[in-house]
Amino acid sequence: MDNFQQLIQYVLSGLSNGAIYALIGFGFAIIYNATGIINFAQGEFVMLGGMLTIFFLTVFHLPLVPAVLLAVMISTIVGVVFERLAIRPLRNAKPLRLIIITIGASILIRGIAMLVWGKDTHALPAFSSNEPILIAGATMLPQHLWIFGVTVLIIIISRIFFNYTMMGKAMRACAYNAQAAGLVGISVKSMTLISFVISAAIGSMAGIIIAPLTMTSYDVGIMLGLKGFCAVIIGGMSTGFGTVLGGLVLGLLEALGAGFISASYKDAIAFIILLLILFFRPEGLFSKKETERF
Repeated sequence: MDNFQQLIQYVLSGLSNGAIYALIGFGFAIIYNATGIINFAQGEFVMLGGMLTIFFLTVFHLPLVPAVLLAVMISTIVGVVFERLAIRPLRNAKPLRLIIITIGASILIRGIAMLVWGKDTHALPAFSSNEPILIAGATMLPQHLWIFGVTVLIIIISRIFFNYTMMGKAMRACAYNAQAAGLVGISVKSMTLISFVISAAIGSMAGIIIAPLTMTSYDVGIMLGLKGFCAVIIGGMSTGFGTVLGGLVLGLLEALGAGFISASYKDAIAFIILLLILFFRPEGLFSKKETERF
């Protein structure tokens, strides 16, 4: 394989991973914009999506579609329980306290998953054929197309939801000024709950579509969650295209660094980028002077 083919291979791999980081980043941004909370338990919803789908496939022998739907539904219920029991009672607490609560919830969910499913790595079957697709001398699995397709679909649906539905507009109002939104009759508590519902559903879907490529385990959400956080920081904490670009940039740099430098630095690259962004442009690379929140 010549250098050009290698480059194309790394770009395809980077874009695929970047799409996943963007989806996870969306979950961070939705909760942050609606509540001001950075939810470090977001990665565990990614883990739950993959693990629950495998559970329903192997234990109950359900077809793929019902298994996916049940996995997303249960992950969403976990998000609702988390918001009602851990976030809502302390809604007016200081941000640092809330962040520590989300970290504690992450450890709890991960510990329960380890007790239920063990420490083994589990494989989810590909959604369609495993026959590689040849593109400019590089190969891509059909599962990558599923990743791109689901990512684009979720982005389109989210934009329609936030811009053209009453509930979406209410969430935007809470993001801009929760007190003013409450004065005009919008239930801020309900909007907070909905933000956790959407975030958990998107996170679990990200975990499901990536599991056939990377496999999954009880602790897979740690690194994926941190990389999703890195993507949303690059994008300026926006649920707009900034986070999408942030995820794609992160995925590309990670793949190119692993390919041309060393695979040992793959994870380190994400955190080096995160530190550089926080030092030199904390508002994000793709944010405007006033970050677009929705």
